[in-house]
Amino acid sequence: MTYSGPHWSSFGMRDHFSQTQTGFHRALFEGAPFEVESSKEWTDDLWFLDQEDRHLESDGGWWTLQAGSAEGRVVGTNLCTLNLLQGTPYMPSLEGALLVLEDDSASDAAEFARNLTSLLQLPDADGVRGLVVGRFQRRSGVTRDLLAEIIARQPALAGKSVLAGADVGHTMPLATLPIGGRAELVVGSEARFRIVEG
Repeated sequence: MTYSGPHWSSFGMRDHFSQTQTGFHRALFEGAPFEVESSKEWTDDLWFLDQEDRHLESDGGWWTLQAGSAEGRVVGTNLCTLNLLQGTPYMPSLEGALLVLEDDSASDAAEFARNLTSLLQLPDADGVRGLVVGRFQRRSGVTRDLLAEIIARQPALAGKSVLAGADVGHTMPLATLPIGGRAELVVGSEARFRIVEG
């Protein structure tokens, strides 16, 4: 098992870092199940160039794209990087996986759709139990409607729970997740994303 979370340089962030730091400590040092929380505000700025010039965005909450519940082994996170493992002995099995995927601002809707389709055409993709998609950076241009259409076109995700807009990826705050750990996902009138074993 390993962890996906903030880069070491992120600990030099002066402002708006408390939720990231709390999540990092919870995942690595507390050893108990924990909720991955939706942030009230987020940033997508070049904080490392100017800590005085920060821009907070208000968050409308998670996007509940497909209702349902799932439990599985956490597999992810950066979609392009994960796809580079295809055809190697290091590619994790998708059987029983709760996918947690994100991409950076270089990935627009078409690029994300292409890479997701590639991943979900692997022979064991039907074994995926659910999907959590990280918040997209503004520059990507990915909207809720575009993402919902991308998800709806994936046969391997039919009837499975899908949550998007999670604090995973290239915006802050940033959750720390145990890759290879276990998580629960509930998507409905309210959403819940819980790490049960890390």
